[in-house]
Amino acid sequence: MAFSKTGLIEQLEYDGFSTADATYAVAQVEADGTVDWNDQAVKKARDYRSKTAFPRQGVIEQLAYEGFTSAQAVYGVDNA
Repeated sequence: MAFSKTGLIEQLEYDGFSTADATYAVAQVEADGTVDWNDQAVKKARDYRSKTAFPRQGVIEQLAYEGFTSAQAVYGVDNA
């Protein structure tokens, strides 16, 4: 499952972690270099393209809605 940075924080909060703990955990995976948000955007765009009939702009808008930056959303669609 692919997540944006904010999406991952929200998921961790949903799973019962505090905002502080979720934010800390995401900061750690960023610092470790174990997450590439562009790669996450590509995976999410591929998922949408395989399951929906969204046009390019629709996928970009959906990715942005899910917390990806505009640049990440465009990168995701262009590389999906």
